[in-house]
Amino acid sequence: MGNILVCDDTRSICEVLEISLRKEGHRIETVTSGDAATKKLSSALYDIVISDIKMPNHDGIEVLRHTRKASPETSVILITAVEDYEAAVNAVNAGAFQYIHKGPGLVEEVRVAVSRALDTLSLRRENLAFKRDASSRNSLENIIGSSPRLQQLKQTIRTVAPTHSTVLVHGESGTGKELVARAVHTCSPRDGQPFVSVNCGAFPETLLESELFGYVKGAFTGAAQNKSGLFEVANGGTIFLDEISEMTVAMQVKLLRVLQERCIRMVGGTHEIAIDVRVIAATNKDLDALVAEKNFREDLYYRISVIPIEVPPLRERKEDIPPLAQHFLKKYAPAAGKSIVRVTERSLRELAAYDWPGNVRQLENTIERAVALEGTDELQVEVPVERAKTRAAAAAASNSTGMSFPAEGLDLENYVSGIERSLLQSALRQSNGVQTRAAEMLKLSYRSFRHLMKKYEI
Repeated sequence: MGNILVCDDTRSICEVLEISLRKEGHRIETVTSGDAATKKLSSALYDIVISDIKMPNHDGIEVLRHTRKASPETSVILITAVEDYEAAVNAVNAGAFQYIHKGPGLVEEVRVAVSRALDTLSLRRENLAFKRDASSRNSLENIIGSSPRLQQLKQTIRTVAPTHSTVLVHGESGTGKELVARAVHTCSPRDGQPFVSVNCGAFPETLLESELFGYVKGAFTGAAQNKSGLFEVANGGTIFLDEISEMTVAMQVKLLRVLQERCIRMVGGTHEIAIDVRVIAATNKDLDALVAEKNFREDLYYRISVIPIEVPPLRERKEDIPPLAQHFLKKYAPAAGKSIVRVTERSLRELAAYDWPGNVRQLENTIERAVALEGTDELQVEVPVERAKTRAAAAAASNSTGMSFPAEGLDLENYVSGIERSLLQSALRQSNGVQTRAAEMLKLSYRSFRHLMKKYEI
């Protein structure tokens, strides 16, 4: 099914092509002059333009040139009642998808040409999606670990993947939310179709809108041609909206409409484009609290959290740390040109004893750094220094016989910060992530609690 513009100064040709192509399920608009066609092309995006060549004022070649300039992705099929070999060559050289002579078989030839053009466009969009996301599609095998929490997560993915429901993946920063989103896509019937990822916090509002929905030529300064948005690129597949909590309220309204209507409107455009895209959103924020603060729309929250998936932090699945460490060793040692075969037992014990506030991402960075510095065939890994000192200081402070200090002294600021951060995390765990309840447990105002959360990047 495609968006098609038919342009012919003979109204009966427009009518017969419209009737035939609508029966195929396409959305058709018709105009009877080249000037009207160029105006349409300046305010909407079409998959295919079918135009007569011989027309007064703006002829078909001018329509073709305007289309190529305004929307390079659009295929142009030119038709004419005159047998003119030279005109056919010129049309193809100018970028026409196909040149068709008007005759008894016109309708069938146009139908076949439209089908071919849409197949070509589909392949082009898939290639664009894969170029935007060069990494190969991930499956459950890419989620490393076999702890009970992780086995439960994998089972949830298997269960929800075959559905078409919207998914909300939530978890702390660095836990692997995009890996989960990719696994849902790969295990779903949409596998083989585009998986498009966008970080909503990486764009200002106006740029995010044009990135998601596309724009038409002249929509804003610098918009020299029509450009498809990521929703259209992901058509038939999945779009992953990471850090959705960073969307402005105005953008949330526009996204809500897309989820409700299953169609998009390009920036500066007047034409609705139907889409078939599964949406997977992710956040490391407490959306319940943001809804209470009126910083996130409640109706959008319910739309995106049809199926919630929680990704556990690494400290709650420490048995997965050794296989993760070995996985990252195999990833980075060959790239560094080193033949490191294993992580030492001492290092594995220390890695497993550490809380990893930055989760899997922090562990990966730690292993990569250790590989770069290692000169033997066994990997020696040191946990982050500041955290180790804090843990040693905390152990010394817990001595029931009285306060004692480590030989190297005590960093008071780090010690106090470590205690504060630990208490915040404990309160959040006991309150199941409800920040207002956690603040009450610590006898803090909600504003003070949020300030500390931001300070310690929780």
